[in-house]
Amino acid sequence: MDDHGESEALSAGLSGALTDFGHRLMARVYYADTDFSGVVYHARYLEFLERGRSDYLRLTGVHHTELLDGKHGERIVWVVRRMEIDFRSPARMDDILTIDTRTDDISGARIFMGQQLKRGGDVLVEAKVEAAIVGESGRPKRFPREWIAAFIPKTTG
Repeated sequence: MDDHGESEALSAGLSGALTDFGHRLMARVYYADTDFSGVVYHARYLEFLERGRSDYLRLTGVHHTELLDGKHGERIVWVVRRMEIDFRSPARMDDILTIDTRTDDISGARIFMGQQLKRGGDVLVEAKVEAAIVGESGRPKRFPREWIAAFIPKTTG
């Protein structure tokens, strides 16, 4: 067990923490995340990345439940439109992972995010994600103006 990773996870809280670049979340790899060899099953990385994006939204004040209750004029949802993933090295059972999420760009109804999943200083997985906001009709909705400032990084890097 990585004691530094453990203490960092405890200090960040359940939803992680907003950072100068975006958001950081700590997560432990459990048996259910792995295949028969104790290595994280490839599809589970998508779940770790989703947790990072969801908690990033939550901490910026964008709550999935509020999107569904019509607070913005109609029910709206986030959809992943495109994802590019580079698997570099496997995570293993009991690893403490860091999920870093940043906003690269916002354009119309779309947000472009970069994510890294790390063990210590080693990058295990990198992802580029394009997500969109759609209304009940399934048509894209413009990114609400009040959200843009929350998602633009405070510093570059």
